Amino acid sequence: MDTNIGAPAGKRPPGGPVLQGDLTRALEAAFFEELAAVGYGKLSIEAVARRAGAGKAAVYRRWPSKQAMTIELTARAATAFVRAPDRGSLREDVAQFVRDTMAALSHPLASRIVPDLLAEGSRNAELADALLTGIRDPRRENVAQILQRAVERGELPEDTDLELCLDFLVSPTYWRLAVIRTPVDDDYAERLTDKIIAALKA
Repeated sequence: MDTNIGAPAGKRPPGGPVLQGDLTRALEAAFFEELAAVGYGKLSIEAVARRAGAGKAAVYRRWPSKQAMTIELTARAATAFVRAPDRGSLREDVAQFVRDTMAALSHPLASRIVPDLLAEGSRNAELADALLTGIRDPRRENVAQILQRAVERGELPEDTDLELCLDFLVSPTYWRLAVIRTPVDDDYAERLTDKIIAALKA
């Protein structure tokens, strides 16, 4: 997630002017803090505005609903926080991707938000579909670059099943940190990297 997710919501001093960009950033930070604190089911526009020290009209000028706000901000954050590394070799790229993904999912806010949205998606098909389109699909396209570059370098065969390999690459860290919510360390990251490389080249 982007830097806003870790920044405290900045409240406006009494009588002090606030720039539109500053207000937007304050609302975004307040959204992530509120979502992590109460979950999507109890999230409200009013609470986000209150946490940011703004009126709810300020939120509605930017997002028509909490679902629209959730989809836009989480999609943007997820895409920005973990990018496809380009370190010159498949193993180095995979190792960096694993470390980056673990860091992202271990973030104090993300570690609460991601499992909550996964659970909410099982009850809310519209939200689930929107999150898949806004988060999963762009991120898979982004991460696919790791595999495509490996094919171009001759590290993977030209007939590599990219969709299946993407599952190998992306799924383990999400399962570990977002589903069963088990801590990881550097040793786990190295062992996982070795197993992913072996699976990709099998």
